Amino acid sequence: MGASAPAAPRFGIEEEYLLLDSETGMPRDVVDEIIAALPGRLAEHEYFHSQLETATPVCTTGAEARDALGGFRSAAAEAGDQLGVVLAGTGLPPVGGDQPGKRVENSRYREIEQTMRGMVTRYYSTGTHVHVEMPSREHGVDAMARFARWSPALVALTANSPVWLGEESGYADWRFMSIQQWATAGFPPRFEDAAEYDRIVSDLVRSGALLDRGLVNWSIRLSEKYPTIELRLADAQLSAEDAVAYGLLARAIASRGLREFELGHPAPKWQRDALRGAHWVAARNGLSSVLVDPDSGDPRPAFEVVDALLEYTADELDHAGDLAAVTAFVDRLRSDGGPAERQLAEWRRGRTAALLSLYRNGHRPA
Repeated sequence: MGASAPAAPRFGIEEEYLLLDSETGMPRDVVDEIIAALPGRLAEHEYFHSQLETATPVCTTGAEARDALGGFRSAAAEAGDQLGVVLAGTGLPPVGGDQPGKRVENSRYREIEQTMRGMVTRYYSTGTHVHVEMPSREHGVDAMARFARWSPALVALTANSPVWLGEESGYADWRFMSIQQWATAGFPPRFEDAAEYDRIVSDLVRSGALLDRGLVNWSIRLSEKYPTIELRLADAQLSAEDAVAYGLLARAIASRGLREFELGHPAPKWQRDALRGAHWVAARNGLSSVLVDPDSGDPRPAFEVVDALLEYTADELDHAGDLAAVTAFVDRLRSDGGPAERQLAEWRRGRTAALLSLYRNGHRPA
């Protein structure tokens, strides 16, 4: 990539966490107390009182995002210690998910509960969302299409919910599987342009399948608040460092897509059911065995697919100054098998107590 290439797009990361009792590992309804203990920080409610959310400011560098998320996690974890809860970066609670959650009381969440009914009674799902700035909604729709071939690999890289209801689910990312019941779930269809995207979303709202445009639950969508695409497929991560590295990789895919768009290169086509199957394989396997090759459709060792993704984004990562951080992230996953494997190892070693220790360690400086 030449020296005259445009700067990498700005980005932001939203993180959601679970608040788990430090003895039992059960979700605890203490978010109001946590928020009160964090004045001056962006600490917000999520759907349940046992969940907490934050977001970075608009960032140009990974260091900015790491400072924001690392500082927040440290402060929130310290506040949690005082209340006897662990701030957990995991996609689902390993125990206690069979208990109905206590919904945050506001009009929007009340409408969601009335519309979605039993689907959200135990909706403990917590994720990592990445926003990448787009020049226009047309660029955004095109970028979404270019993410499709790599999205199963991103699911595998961030799979972090293997234990559910006190048992090994058999999937690295049970959270990803559990949210497929939504009216808009999985990777969205290919749209010809932003007008078609807007028309389909409006049709879903008009039909009653969606409460409103903000409730689109596709793995990637156009933001209704910001000039961004929002990638929503990742579980909450064990550490802020891993969440940021994933965000930088997502930005690099988007940046490569913008470059291809400006060069007039058409986005690769895909068949939606085949892509859905590739996501299913990724959610089941994580990084432990094979993923679906994005070009041939054949099973391929997971890290061969990941390495192909790194090769695809290498110029963009290098141009943004992110290559070393993302390479180190992938090397860590190559060494330890990824967060789902780490959770399984701790679960097998010491059940809930060992998992809680793993979650605590995610908030210590790297």
